[in-house]
Formats: sequence, C-alpha cells, structure tokens
Amino acid sequence: MRKKNITAGIIGGSGYTGGELIRLLLNHPEAEIDFVYSTTRAGKSITSAHQDLLGQTELKFSGEINPEVDVVFLCLGHGNSTSFLNENKFSASTKIIDLSNDFRLQGDSMFNGQRFIYGLPELNKSAIQAAEAIANPGCFATAIQLALLPLAKAGLLGNDVHINAVTGSTGAGVGLSDTSHFSWRNNNVSWYKPFTHQHLGEIGESLNSFGKSVGKLMFLPNRGNFTRGILATAYTHFDGTLEEAKQLYSDFYKDAAFTHLSDEELHLKQVVNTNQCHIHLHKHDDLLLVTSAIDNLLKGASGQAVQNMNLMFGFPETTGLLLKAGVF
Repeated sequence: MRKKNITAGIIGGSGYTGGELIRLLLNHPEAEIDFVYSTTRAGKSITSAHQDLLGQTELKFSGEINPEVDVVFLCLGHGNSTSFLNENKFSASTKIIDLSNDFRLQGDSMFNGQRFIYGLPELNKSAIQAAEAIANPGCFATAIQLALLPLAKAGLLGNDVHINAVTGSTGAGVGLSDTSHFSWRNNNVSWYKPFTHQHLGEIGESLNSFGKSVGKLMFLPNRGNFTRGILATAYTHFDGTLEEAKQLYSDFYKDAAFTHLSDEELHLKQVVNTNQCHIHLHKHDDLLLVTSAIDNLLKGASGQAVQNMNLMFGFPETTGLLLKAGVF
C-alpha cells in the first residue's frame, strides 16, 4: 500500500462532524488518521460511535494526542477549542483546522501568536493556501455567504436583505435537546433565534470585506423535520436583469470547485451527502431571490474542513471530496 503524504489527528471524534471527518479521511488518498481523541470513549472502537464505518476501520478512540501530526482537526463544542489548545501543545509544523466558532471573527482570529484564517475557499482561497491555522465557517454562514458574496463584491447589497433558511436536526449536534427528539422534530417545523443567530457576525464580516455598503441582514433560521441539509433563500432589491445576475454569479464562481449555479429550481437531495453548494437565481419585479443548498455536515462543516486541508497542503482541491448525492 502506498504511504500517504500526511498524518491527521481528530479532537472530539464521537459527534456528527467528527464522524463525517473520519469517513472522509479514511477514504482520502493523501491523508492517514493517526489518532481520534475522545475523553469519554478512549479505548473503544470508532465503530461503537459510528456504526456506518463498520468494516472500514479498526481504529479505536484514543485518550492521548500525538503533537507531531501534520494536521489536527478540532471538532469540539463552541468555546472549547481555546481551552483545549491552551492545555495541549502541538508542534510548530502542525496545521490546525478548527470547526468551532472560537476563531471565526476577526477580533478572535489571533491566538497564542497565530492567526486563524477564515476558511471559506470561495472567498479566501489564496490566504487558506498559505495558512497555518483555519477557522472553519459555520453551516448557516456558508450557505448564506455563498448566496450573497457576488452581490456584495459588486456593491449591490446596499438595501436590506431578507434571509430565511431551514436546517436539518444534525445541525443541533449529537446531544439530545427538547427540539431534537424524534417525537418533537418529526412532522414539525419551527423558527429559532430570530434575527440574532450567532452566524450573523461572520456573515457580516465577509460581506463587508469588499468595502461596499451592505444593508441590514434579517435572518430567520428554521428547524426542519429532516436530518441533513440547509436550504437558504435570500432576497433583496436588484435593478438588473436575471441574465445580468446570472453572469455576475457565473463570473464570481468560475473557479469554484464546489459552488455551482443551477438553471433549475433547487431541492436538498441534490446536495445532501456531498460537498457541493448549488445556487439558483429568480427575479420578481425589482427583487432578486437567491436560493442556496448545502449539506450542513459536509460543505457546512467536515467536507469544507477537508477542502481547506487540501488547499493548505497543495493537494487538488477536490481530493477525497468527489461524493455523489442520493436523489432517489
């Protein structure tokens, strides 16, 4: 068997994002998992938490870290990455990819003398390629930014933007809560955190990074009665034609490996289980409606983390991420 180019460690591998990351790295031609660290499952098999990996790995969760790995992924709860890195030191050559919200905002991006680059490849590709540490974007933030970035760059977001997005239950994490139980979630839908969602900060910073005027973002997140995926819609004033809007988006994403413009209306099944973001545009009078769809655990989390890893180590961006959706 050919020796793989890099070794990877995973911190917090028993949750949804950790499980997806393990699956992706097991099948990555250039990366080998060195350890999967867990304080609650040390010594237990990976398949005790991720039964979908039965027959694919004999790895066990570890109670120790290897500080010399080439890259470490932090799949910890929000606020825990900072404390973990304070208590556990990695080598100077170890690259860090954090999936929490600890370092996403510019004011939080410096940590122990190291800058975390915001890891949205469609926005920061060249900076990611040169980075030693990455703050992986949030799932809602990914879907919404990809829907709006071309307008922001063109200076066409000066008016208020109305955003509505629905996410699957895996977005709430593996821990149980009143709104993630099957009996509550099934055949049900509800909104939460209206106009105050925590991802608005990173969305706003990215949209404002072009130095153009950006109107108020009015974001209403919703809980869906399904497990995976985000479907986001955003509309705002737009004076141009639909064809002009399509050209704007096509130009912006012409080199994007995973973000594609669709002439057909979107549905979630076309992106679930992939690292794709699909975008559709619709013009109504003086309003432009932008729809985006992603898998919250892949393009919204672990898939994008591997995409960032590929860029950091000089691998083709799509390596290990050419995944097919199951639409039937």
